[in-house]
Amino acid sequence: MQTMSVQIQDNYIPQFINYIQEHSDNIVILKDKNLEYDPYFYERQKQLQQDIDDIDNGNVKMINNTDFWNDIDAFTESLQK
Repeated sequence: MQTMSVQIQDNYIPQFINYIQEHSDNIVILKDKNLEYDPYFYERQKQLQQDIDDIDNGNVKMINNTDFWNDIDAFTESLQK
């Protein structure tokens, strides 16, 4: 059995459900909680892993907490001028 993700137009849901019911011996529907909470869960997960890999490989440099807040403070001061 293979797993697929299917996007269905809202107005086609009843017909799709009917099709599934007619072919229920061959099709199983499982709801993915991750996608219920966040429709872009897997895209975000992939991007996060890529960001972590980029940091680990040295392709992206992380700044330390002190430098980050110093930059934020300098930016907010520049806005107030």
